[in-house]
Amino acid sequence: MSYFVSLYVLHKHPYPPFIQKNTKKLIVGTLPPPRFSIGELLEKDVNFCYGSYYNSLWLYMDKIHQLNLRYDNSKEAIEERKAFLIKHKIGVCDIVESAERNKIDASDLGMRNIKLRNILGYLREYPSIETLLFIGGNSKNGPEYFFRKHLKEYGLKLELVSNEIPREHQFHFQGRYIQTISLTSSSGSANRAIGSMPLYKQLKASNPQFNTFDFRVMQYQEYF
Repeated sequence: MSYFVSLYVLHKHPYPPFIQKNTKKLIVGTLPPPRFSIGELLEKDVNFCYGSYYNSLWLYMDKIHQLNLRYDNSKEAIEERKAFLIKHKIGVCDIVESAERNKIDASDLGMRNIKLRNILGYLREYPSIETLLFIGGNSKNGPEYFFRKHLKEYGLKLELVSNEIPREHQFHFQGRYIQTISLTSSSGSANRAIGSMPLYKQLKASNPQFNTFDFRVMQYQEYF
């Protein structure tokens, strides 16, 4: 008799959407690293959205706005980030509610049996939202990839506005146009893709000290 042992583990998103009544921009990612789902944070992790110190959107926000944020497991670190989001009318609502993963890393490609959040439901509930900021592009199992599937269920689709990186789209929903921006992923796995971009090569050639961190700061500061 043979037995099949599944190597996939169910990971649920540990954080509910963070949205205020006056939120204008909504950050949309996928699922935090597995350690956030099981509550085994590292010393410099923050127990909040994008809290991974080694794949942290907050490192870029910190640089852009000179926030001098804490990077630890404290309540104060969480409140600092919430205060920033509220002040700038930014919300966070990752599109994956849960998924099974067979690797103990944050790779989106390893996900299966994926349950999505109803992003359109939140857009209906919070009509002040004007822009969705995808942290990652349209690669398989990325936020834009899932959102396109989500829209299709409602007979909607993205319309291309600009094919320049970061790509911009829009869609019409409940009497208003909502903009989407596909930002380069904050994950270190995106560094190779950044390195192959003509713009990055041009900037690197003119300034050898320019790196992938600087590239994201340059890109993100226009939208944050």
